[in-house]
Amino acid sequence: MPIPQNNPRRIELNDEVHSRPPEALVVPTRLSYLALLCSAAQRDQAWGMVGDLARRYGCVPPPAGAVHYSADFGPFRLKWERHTEFARYQFIVNGEGSEPFAQPAIYAVPDEWIAALPGETLVAAHLALIKESDLRLDYETVSKKYFGGNILVGAALGAGVATALTDFRIHEDGFSRFLVLDRSMSARQSGRMVQRLLEIDTYRMMASLALPVARELAPLLTRGEQELAKITAALVDANPDDEPVLLDRLTRLGAEIDSRKAANYYRFSAASAYYELVQRRIADLREHRIEGMQLFQEFTERRLAPAMNTLRAVASRQESLTERLARAVQLLSTRVDITRESQNQKVLESMNRRAKLQLRLQQTVEGLSVAAVTYYVVGLVGYAAKGVKAGGLELNPDIAVALSIPLVAALTAYGLHRIRRIVTRSS
Repeated sequence: MPIPQNNPRRIELNDEVHSRPPEALVVPTRLSYLALLCSAAQRDQAWGMVGDLARRYGCVPPPAGAVHYSADFGPFRLKWERHTEFARYQFIVNGEGSEPFAQPAIYAVPDEWIAALPGETLVAAHLALIKESDLRLDYETVSKKYFGGNILVGAALGAGVATALTDFRIHEDGFSRFLVLDRSMSARQSGRMVQRLLEIDTYRMMASLALPVARELAPLLTRGEQELAKITAALVDANPDDEPVLLDRLTRLGAEIDSRKAANYYRFSAASAYYELVQRRIADLREHRIEGMQLFQEFTERRLAPAMNTLRAVASRQESLTERLARAVQLLSTRVDITRESQNQKVLESMNRRAKLQLRLQQTVEGLSVAAVTYYVVGLVGYAAKGVKAGGLELNPDIAVALSIPLVAALTAYGLHRIRRIVTRSS
């Protein structure tokens, strides 16, 4: 039956739930595991190296853009996965060995290829999957023989279908060790159990990456809190001349804290996400206690939970300091604004006084202008009167001048007043 056109992402999104499937593992199996922190360029380089190794053994290389790859190269099997921050490799060899950790699977891989892998090793582990009935040793002897006498962490898994043991320590060869004793697991179930154990160790380490960052950040936050306390104390008795200096100190401190916060935000968020993954993988193990031995959950919570609490405390301090800085900047900015408004008010008052003086001066000038205009106009009237008298008319120039003075003065004052009104109205 025809259906509407697929969404361009439909196949990709559907296949995402099937990505990175666990390897089916048959007993006995020796497995070596590497998790390498990589940049984006290094993860691309790792893809190329996996392709080169596949071609060396006559296998089909991973396609472009692949995020996981699995193939049987004959002497060993390789499972490669690409993640956001790291790449991980599983080297798997089936078959009996004289001892679980005497001949690790990674020995079957070309040394020069391993040495050239890009990135920094975060997790390196050997894992042995054997039948429980083949061990025939008590746990104390297992600890002495395979784990250097270290305290073991372990549990019965999946309602008793297997037992997993480890000491979570890095041994002399640079690898940690896991011993999985199979009782009744299928190959797929063995693969899932082994993948969960390795993911617990990997995500535990990825979550812990933020702890050194938090420890480095704590002294900076302490200095920032002390500096902020000094600035807020100085604000109480600060005068207007001190305010710009205090505002500069606040903005510098705020910029430094915000810069560190932006730089560490991803690391703290990632740590929280990895911690959640650790808890989920431990829950998937469905542990049952082995008498006298710590469960994986107990060991992890005892050591990882305090680290996560430290991260949350540092992140909370960082957020609180940012908020307090913002409030202090707002308070000081308000004070600076009030000071500026007061200064502006004084400037306006000074301008008002100047405007009044200018008005008075203008009025004085207008009075003088009326007198000057009247003087010149009356002079013209006097000359005109003398001219009329010289023409034979009986007219006393002095009387004409005297009579014209109030009239000319009044007309001049009225004219200047009209002009001032017109100019004022147009402005």
